[in-house]
Amino acid sequence: MKLISSVLVLLTFSIGVAVSLSIVKVRELVAEHNILPKEQEGIKGDADTGKHWALIVAGSNTWYNYRHQADICHAYQILHNHGIPDEQIVVMMYDDIAYNEENPDQGKIINRPNGTNVYPGVPKDYTKEDVTPENFLKVLSGDSEGMSGIGSGKVIASGPNDHVFVYFSDHGAPGLVAFPTAELHANDLLKTLQDMYNNNKYQKLVFYLEACESGSMFTDLPVDIDIYATSAANDHESSYACYYDNHVGTYLGDVYSVMWMEDSDVENLSLETLVDQFRIVKNETNTSHVLEFGDKGMRHDAVGMYQGQGNIKFKPVKLPTVPLNAVPSPEVPMAILHNKLKAAKTEEETTKIMLKIMELQERQHKISNTVEQIVRSVVMEEEAIDRILISRGTAIKTWECYQPVARAFSNKCFKLGQNPHAMTKMHIFVNLCEEGIDGKLITGAMDKYC
Repeated sequence: MKLISSVLVLLTFSIGVAVSLSIVKVRELVAEHNILPKEQEGIKGDADTGKHWALIVAGSNTWYNYRHQADICHAYQILHNHGIPDEQIVVMMYDDIAYNEENPDQGKIINRPNGTNVYPGVPKDYTKEDVTPENFLKVLSGDSEGMSGIGSGKVIASGPNDHVFVYFSDHGAPGLVAFPTAELHANDLLKTLQDMYNNNKYQKLVFYLEACESGSMFTDLPVDIDIYATSAANDHESSYACYYDNHVGTYLGDVYSVMWMEDSDVENLSLETLVDQFRIVKNETNTSHVLEFGDKGMRHDAVGMYQGQGNIKFKPVKLPTVPLNAVPSPEVPMAILHNKLKAAKTEEETTKIMLKIMELQERQHKISNTVEQIVRSVVMEEEAIDRILISRGTAIKTWECYQPVARAFSNKCFKLGQNPHAMTKMHIFVNLCEEGIDGKLITGAMDKYC
């Protein structure tokens, strides 16, 4: 019992500690001591002749965000290999990684050090400027008319007997996730999901979300619309990047994402349940708090009901031990530069990297100063200013204030999808709105200081 307790302590390090424990080692300990017995009894498999549909999305672009598209490509391989046909998988990603000039292995994307190439075969349904929140919601809801003439035109054309799996990987902030040039807000996502339920667009739907503060996207998810969701983090903390690769020069994955995918790589998805996978991912993601939302009655469904359970011959696989080397997602740009600085071999190379570090520090300082100026221009009391700048986890109730304020900050000040540090300041605008500050007053201050 003492050994089991020590394992559980090991699995619950506090947030912010760099993680070097391997996924494989944790899984071996869990299995050896039977800490998380599988819920084999009552597993629910496919009970009808409905189809499997999947929508997988990387909401970012640029080389330092390599990991999001690597996550998505890996997810595609899992779904494809488990029998979901390509015509029922829709992929949205900017597609600027495989042949990026910084990629030392042209045409190759990996999701773990020395991993297999996950790029081949991935459908290019929507790339570049087509990766937007508006298109995402249209594809998800099956709006084929709205997507006519855009990309492949494929949508989730699901019906009342079908199962839908959605996986999204990118940056996030309270009540929103980023796309390259815009943001998707929680209330818009939840409205679309509710409309899909009302219009019998699915029998059951599962949503996995990788992003900072991703729990805030599902806080108001109803429990009675046959949707089960999990998030990489709660509503006020970062998710974490992992697997820094010196050869590639960036982070290859995100902790929550590689946890569920490497689990799906080695498990029999016809036998593993959603709650089995949730518990494994929750315990192995010791960098943030993985949460579940929605219809908990779906927890006993087989994972394969959503990720596919085609006629593949299951073979237990033991993945090699690899350190995670996890860092908070917003710190990735700086962490990449510091890793490159350590690997620099010439004085010229060192100087160039140091200049980039100083430029990034200046940009982050500018973002922080701008936000504080905005706050101080609309709030007079010092005590209230301190509270607004510091408090995190405030529930979003005044969407009519926060949503236009968030969009104005992204459009007028710092594009959120391109500035992870700016995303870390969005809780301040939640606080301003919840303090009753008029949204027009806040956006007026942005006109002055941005």
